[in-house]
Amino acid sequence: MADFYSQKNWYIVQTYSGLENSVKVNLERRIDTMQMEDKIFQVVIPEELTYERKSDGSMKEKLVKIYPGYVFIEMIVTDDSWFVVRNTPGVTGFLGSSGGGTKPIPLPPDEINPILKKAGLMAAPKLHISLGDKVRVAAGPFKDQQGVIDEIDIDRSVVTILVEMFGRETPAELGFDEIEKL
Repeated sequence: MADFYSQKNWYIVQTYSGLENSVKVNLERRIDTMQMEDKIFQVVIPEELTYERKSDGSMKEKLVKIYPGYVFIEMIVTDDSWFVVRNTPGVTGFLGSSGGGTKPIPLPPDEINPILKKAGLMAAPKLHISLGDKVRVAAGPFKDQQGVIDEIDIDRSVVTILVEMFGRETPAELGFDEIEKL
């Protein structure tokens, strides 16, 4: 198992609700003044654009925080970087840390990637297949088997294909990077 703390990962920091923007500004200043640019890479408040109907009937664009009270940070956890984030004004703690000096647990890619895509911070992978297309499995336990696309979940970057197993079609869920179009 790889040491999570020696590589760049995403973490969630809890803040007082309504102070997310000031925590982001304070943290970015601290990163600069304490020269942590090589350990703390991005500070993000996931937001999405919504539309609200005004009293006169016109539509108004509005940015809404997807997760109020939380700030997402891409960083390498060291004692110094952890200290900088933890002691930023408005930060109440790391999500996934039980306190008492324990290091936080990073978000797995399958959890953070949909959040970044929804907030427009990560481009969804381009997929040039559609339902019913024949594909070959390029990786995993079904490698080199052929199947037909049955479902496509763009948010999770997975497809369900039907592969023939034991004389009948069996559904298999695979990532976009695990298939090739025939």
